[in-house]
Amino acid sequence: MDVTIRPVRAEEYEALGEITAQAYLGDGLLDFGTGDPYLEQLRAVGRRAAEALVLAAVDAGGELLGGVTYVAPGSPWADVAGPDEAEFRMLAVSGTARGRGAGEALVRACVDRARATGGLSGIVLSTQSSMEAAHRIYRRLGFVRTPERDWSPLPGFTLLTFRLPL
Repeated sequence: MDVTIRPVRAEEYEALGEITAQAYLGDGLLDFGTGDPYLEQLRAVGRRAAEALVLAAVDAGGELLGGVTYVAPGSPWADVAGPDEAEFRMLAVSGTARGRGAGEALVRACVDRARATGGLSGIVLSTQSSMEAAHRIYRRLGFVRTPERDWSPLPGFTLLTFRLPL
């Protein structure tokens, strides 16, 4: 499949927000379902795009397949990144586009951007233990688990971390 990665366009904010929200809901990743407060952040693509780089995956026909938020050092969107690390968050691909390479293309675009930045020691991410398909992508691209950096945004809810040295 031919996938292009580029910055999200303003007219795509709502659609990408819905793709992201539905990916998390459909995979059962939100403890409180449609009432989960994290849904607001998942749908807030315009806000993320104002404070970080939101990348979109589109196919040859221009169909929006998914997206990811690339977080540069010092960004308010950083959860686990150190001062010399990039991070990415909210990787999501629509249900109909899964298995077509969009997720891996989005991760590769984040890695390429971090490498091109210069002066960074690595790129990191947080993930849920149930996101096994994503974990396979991360490992295939050279990311390694960093259990010493795992963290809990809410009591009883632990996020796993991965890191790719640059």
